[in-house]
Amino acid sequence: MARTAFVTEAGGPEKFEIRDVEVGDPGPGEIRIRHKACGLNFIDVYQRTGLYKLDYPHALGMEASGIVEAVGEGVTHLRAGDRAAYASAPPGAYCEERVMPAAQVCPLPDGISFEDGAAMMLKGMTAEYLFARTTPLSKGDTVLFHAAAGGVGLIACQWARSEGITLIGTAGSDEKCQLALDHGAAHCINYRTEDFEARVKEITEGRGVDAVMDSIGKDTFKASLNCLRPLGMMMSFGNASGPVPPVDLTMLASRGSLKLTRPTLFTHIGDPQTCQDMARALFDKVLSGAVTIRVGQSFPLERVGDAHRALEARETTGQTILTL
Repeated sequence: MARTAFVTEAGGPEKFEIRDVEVGDPGPGEIRIRHKACGLNFIDVYQRTGLYKLDYPHALGMEASGIVEAVGEGVTHLRAGDRAAYASAPPGAYCEERVMPAAQVCPLPDGISFEDGAAMMLKGMTAEYLFARTTPLSKGDTVLFHAAAGGVGLIACQWARSEGITLIGTAGSDEKCQLALDHGAAHCINYRTEDFEARVKEITEGRGVDAVMDSIGKDTFKASLNCLRPLGMMMSFGNASGPVPPVDLTMLASRGSLKLTRPTLFTHIGDPQTCQDMARALFDKVLSGAVTIRVGQSFPLERVGDAHRALEARETTGQTILTL
């Protein structure tokens, strides 16, 4: 039996319930993995609240690390006893042990701890596709990154620095801004005390940025468009403040033939080989020291509701994990 965190119905953190679940043997293309730690992400909040629909009751969680206990027929990239980590559908990572599809589970190098492995997969591979797969970015380019002191943000600050890309971050306090600067942001704007659009124009001497990477959503969308240079790319990859309202495409034309995309990690990792390639790129950044994973807070599985409350209140910095 494995303790597993379920959401009984769409709603607040009080909807979590810990249940004992019987874990069977893996079938073809599956593995059984015993978790050491689980990661938290805003997609988990969207699924809990019902913004992203699930059939309830449903186990939550999209990333974790642990030891492979058994592999099913046809699985060749993993063996029993391997260290592994993943960001993967279907939800269900908030648990001690599970049977799941093997395709997006990645061998975890010995030089990376289970805690870091659980904290880095979804957020780190998100940074990888933002910088490497969405629009051409190269040394000397400038990007605006919202929530720069968050889980994806601190990885993005370091990733940008390692690639010679100037990252202008935003965060909700001077302390969070300093954290982003310490992790490689060239500038960081406290959006509670400053107009980030005006500051970006000042920093770029009116040119604008080459790309915006925005997980906030509706509260930052229009001002972010105004921060782009002509032909710049808007990457809207999250909805922390709520979904972006319908967009009048003439806004893109009038602001300089802007480009707009709403990418998701799960589109990229849907191809198993691409998933493994993205994970290796992330592992290389971490093992080289270019990216350090910062676990800012951890909660035992039984306090998963408290973890969600902290995440939604933007009281977290870096990555948040559940320990088992």
